Amino acid sequence: MRIVIAIAMVLHGAAHLVGFAESWQLSMTEHVPYKTTVLDGRLDLGTAGIRVAGVLWLLAALAFGLVSAGAVMDTTWWASVAATAAIASLVLSLAWWPESRIGVAVNLALIATLAMGRRAGWV
Repeated sequence: MRIVIAIAMVLHGAAHLVGFAESWQLSMTEHVPYKTTVLDGRLDLGTAGIRVAGVLWLLAALAFGLVSAGAVMDTTWWASVAATAAIASLVLSLAWWPESRIGVAVNLALIATLAMGRRAGWV
């Protein structure tokens, strides 16, 4: 189960790269247009603010990659760091709602799986 979670986390981390690329205008498509607003257009961060937010997306991607490696190697810290990364990712995803609604669902599933795994003893 640990390997399945690691795969899910690395894929979810890769999805975070879209937020980084969009906010730094590295990749713009009709599905992911450049914008400087969050909270469904209610808050405009401006160009500098959206780039800072993009760095947060990149850090979340790196964190998921790190915890995926930790899970594969069965380190003692991977589950707690994964939970922290999922919560931080959930906050980012909520700020970018509704575009990131799939990310919200994935984060909630990861958090629930990690909590159940801790209780069951397989995390």
